[in-house]
Amino acid sequence: MSVSGSASTPSPSPQNLRVVMAQLDFLVGDIPGNTERVIGAARRASTEHQADVVVFPELCLTGYPPEDLLLRPSLELRVQEALQRLQDEQLAPAIVIGAPIREGALLYNAAVVIEQGAITGRYFKRFPPNYQVFDEKRYFADGGDVVTLNIRGVPVGITVCEDIWKDGPVEEAAAAGARLILNLNASPYDLDKQARRKALLERKSRENRVSIVYVNLVGGQDELVFDGGSMVFDHSGALVVEAPQFSDGLFPVDFLCEHHCQPVSQPLPAEPSVEANVYSALVTGVRDYVNKNGFKSVVLGLSGGIDSAVTLAVAVDALGPDRVRAVMMPFRYTSSMSLEDAEAEARALGVQYDVFSIEPMYDAFMASLAGPFEGTSPDTTEENLQARLRGVLLMSLSNKFGSLVLTTGNKSEMAVGYSTLYGDMAGGFDVLKDVPKTLVFRLANYRNTVSPVIPERVITRPPSAELAPDQKDEDSLPGYDILDQILNLYVERDFSADAIVAEGFARADVDRVIRLVDINEYKRRQAPIGVRITERGFGKDRRYPITNGWKSGK
Repeated sequence: MSVSGSASTPSPSPQNLRVVMAQLDFLVGDIPGNTERVIGAARRASTEHQADVVVFPELCLTGYPPEDLLLRPSLELRVQEALQRLQDEQLAPAIVIGAPIREGALLYNAAVVIEQGAITGRYFKRFPPNYQVFDEKRYFADGGDVVTLNIRGVPVGITVCEDIWKDGPVEEAAAAGARLILNLNASPYDLDKQARRKALLERKSRENRVSIVYVNLVGGQDELVFDGGSMVFDHSGALVVEAPQFSDGLFPVDFLCEHHCQPVSQPLPAEPSVEANVYSALVTGVRDYVNKNGFKSVVLGLSGGIDSAVTLAVAVDALGPDRVRAVMMPFRYTSSMSLEDAEAEARALGVQYDVFSIEPMYDAFMASLAGPFEGTSPDTTEENLQARLRGVLLMSLSNKFGSLVLTTGNKSEMAVGYSTLYGDMAGGFDVLKDVPKTLVFRLANYRNTVSPVIPERVITRPPSAELAPDQKDEDSLPGYDILDQILNLYVERDFSADAIVAEGFARADVDRVIRLVDINEYKRRQAPIGVRITERGFGKDRRYPITNGWKSGK
């Protein structure tokens, strides 16, 4: 079924159309604030860019993903008030926004078109996704109609996010006469997501001989980061406009619509390196999590190791040095190198830096435990006590000064449980939670190309938790170059143990790593959230039962 909005007939003569892509950051749940953001952006698009149409991201009125806020009884009232506010504003350009719309007993993920103070069209998303981090089918019904509208005399088709990844919506809109497709998105970032988007849009535009405007959300929402990267492909499949990733703004595009709607090409941004792209994602995730949740500052333990060094750099780049506090908490096993390097990092980045020894606290605890521990030998209990004392100090600073504690564990460590519950896992946000250790090294080198803030020996020295004399990570783990490959196959690609061994890895390494991953699910369930940068992060992506009898061999 095809549904049309305005009944006006497209002009047979060439029609100019200026579309502004509103690549903006919205706050989940703040419907009044998001509505004002839409109004302000539409006004600027009109006065600064003479926009005919302004296209906003998916579910921009509620922010994305709103999750169980969609189940609140007052949702419909708040959305209706917002839509009425937008109509009353009598905005000069047509606007295309995302909002949840209820029709009868069903809720839809919708695109709404407002022109000259009236709703002239609605489109209901046809393929709500239900995989990876998405669970839209928990809330939304499937739409069924094809919607084409004449906007400023141009036949335009509307789709929402996942619809463009499926066969049907774009094809049917083009068959119904649309010469331009507007696609509203809230597409989260991962390492090669932009390349996959480009390949898809190239094919869809070329096969259907229709130009596509792809508008994406930008900003951080809990573990998700949205990278923007809004784009326009012409009817031949050529990329002619691309907004920079991780940049909030309004991006105008001119179209000359005759037989086709041909966008006027613009210089494309340089392709960022993987390291630069990931680093931008981490900065965006930290900045939005801290600011949107109202934290005044952050505090983290600075150990002299590479993970805390990269975390500190990200925090400063996200928030500025005045909002970051670094704390070194040495013990008898802390090397002079670690003390020197931690201080050098703090000075290079200009943050408040404190040194609090945990030695007297450790001695007090061990004195109290002397009775029950009598006759036992030191083991990981004493090591974990060191980490837990550091966690107590950081959480106390958090409580006293309203600072968010940033933890520093990377994905490799989180996978195999190389972390201490209520110790180095104590905190509110883990910047590197989805970053494998081998990528942490690359990020450190990348950040030093911007300005040298991480001492070279922090990058080159063997990683160590320094919880015991001469301790090295590789004493209890395979080398990180091997470990990360095994983890990628098992965690992100669901290979069995036998399949990983068939890839050329030693059986002993594979069995040990898989066992560590499986038995440490209970730890990960209690870990703070962190920025997701891969297709399979620990969080919404990967949901395994803690108690289970699954055998991972085959």
